[in-house]
Amino acid sequence: MIDRSKFKTTDGHLFDPDAYEIVLRPLTEDEGGGWLATIPALPGCMGDGESEIEAIKDVRLAALEWADSAFEVGDPIPSPPGLAPAAE
Repeated sequence: MIDRSKFKTTDGHLFDPDAYEIVLRPLTEDEGGGWLATIPALPGCMGDGESEIEAIKDVRLAALEWADSAFEVGDPIPSPPGLAPAAE
């Protein structure tokens, strides 16, 4: 289990995968069917599933892994668009 309490976004907030906008699109039969979910603010973060809900759950888990990888290599974790900076 990934401990997200150590992840801070560039504006000082604790990382929360639920705060990020998700973009959904249906996958064609050639792509395997189902749904693809991406989080544009986290480049390369995507998930999929047979239903929209499954794709959303998958991309939220992928976001945690994305943040963990960024943290491990010292890359910044972008803030969700539209979120005010954290109070000091």
